[in-house]
Amino acid sequence: MTAAVSFTKVSRHFGTVKAVDAVDLTIEPGEFFAMLGPSGSGKTTCLRLIAGFEQPTSGEIEIFGEKAGGVPPYRRNVNTVFQDYALFPHLSILDNVAYGLMVKGMGKTERLREAEKALELVKLPGYGSRKPGQLSGGQRQRVALARALVNKPKVLLLDEPLGALDLKLREQMQEELKSLQRALGITFVFVTHDQGEALSMADRVAVFNDGRIVQAGTPEEIYNQPCTRFVADFVGSSNVIAPADMAKLGGAAKWTSLRPEAIRLTAEGGIAATVRSKSFLGSATRLFLDVGSLPLSVMVPAGQPVPNAGDSTRITWQPGDLHIMEDLA
Repeated sequence: MTAAVSFTKVSRHFGTVKAVDAVDLTIEPGEFFAMLGPSGSGKTTCLRLIAGFEQPTSGEIEIFGEKAGGVPPYRRNVNTVFQDYALFPHLSILDNVAYGLMVKGMGKTERLREAEKALELVKLPGYGSRKPGQLSGGQRQRVALARALVNKPKVLLLDEPLGALDLKLREQMQEELKSLQRALGITFVFVTHDQGEALSMADRVAVFNDGRIVQAGTPEEIYNQPCTRFVADFVGSSNVIAPADMAKLGGAAKWTSLRPEAIRLTAEGGIAATVRSKSFLGSATRLFLDVGSLPLSVMVPAGQPVPNAGDSTRITWQPGDLHIMEDLA
């Protein structure tokens, strides 16, 4: 099967800065693919390379088997949804959605009909006569999505489109985007620095750092089997334990990841610890423990008894909860 998007040793340099550094990447047709990483890690530059807003310094990009080098954005079968939505404030919602079809030369009646269908797709039927300033942030996000989808792209690029929304609306839109992608069956490439978004929405995730992909896999693989200390620490909260400390705990003297939710409090046996502080999170309470000089974070599910700061406790975990990582940062 021809890949939706493929990168072969793709780099993008800005002077001496290597924004993208020899990236190899394959995104399958119909896949919801997330690019995850901190600011400056290269994920957004990769998205812009797919869109055609940037050209690679070296390497090759293909979109459904066609070489993308030198092809301008308007000739690529992709569309982008930006974080700031980039709607035209003086145009109606219907004309905003139909704008790309107008540029392509589609007749007014047909393009407005297609725009109405796109608004129905994103659950905004009847909003066509309004202006962007009359809509909420979540509604404007849907309009931007409709404007991209009306062009029927093979690949939809989403550049942190939920970043401006409040938590409740962001969670709602995450579910709606997932449902929409399944219904349409087109390839979604989603850029985010929010690990929760990436893990909950994507079929596969690529974790970026310093212009490179440090690990790619399913959300479960990325979370449960981080290959480096960076991935363990960035993707969810993890106790990253140094080799010497792990040996003191009875394990192999290697860099090890131990997720807070894998640690359990126990009345007998286990390892002695002291509660330094705690934070109530609603569905769980996070304990910050000291095991000798080693700090550990523990998540205690709601409904279970929780010791107080200064209390002594004991902890345990299953051997399978320990994940040994490469000796890399």
